[in-house]
Amino acid sequence: MSDRYLPYAADAEQSLSPDELQVLQRQFERELPRPRVQTKFNYAWGLIKSTSKREQRLGVNLMHEIYNEHEERKRECLYYLGIGYYKMGEYANARVYIEQLLSLEPGNAQARSLRELIDEKVSRDGMIGLAVSGGALALVGVIAAALLKKRSK
Repeated sequence: MSDRYLPYAADAEQSLSPDELQVLQRQFERELPRPRVQTKFNYAWGLIKSTSKREQRLGVNLMHEIYNEHEERKRECLYYLGIGYYKMGEYANARVYIEQLLSLEPGNAQARSLRELIDEKVSRDGMIGLAVSGGALALVGVIAAALLKKRSK
């Protein structure tokens, strides 16, 4: 990946500190049971940026709620849902949300950059999967050859 993508897709790689996330969580909890949309969005954003899969999942769930309830926030939600699923390793889901965003905003540099990160990750993981599968297949072949050789004696 070239450096020209880093400013746009930085959200996919950067996390908040526990203290920063705690500030967002406290604000969200103070506003319960009906937090303001911006407060909920900020907390969901912070959770998605976490390194914890559990927190990322909670952030994605909150972002889905905002997406479903607030038409004016859909564009932002699409992007951060893509980020959330990307960080959780759910690349097919990440791609769905980024493609939706790109259908609305084809020139969106953030979305294009994230789509490229997703494609690179899928490609890299696919190559690793092929290598592991190939290695396992070779091992099965060696074992089968050894067994056949042993039987022929």
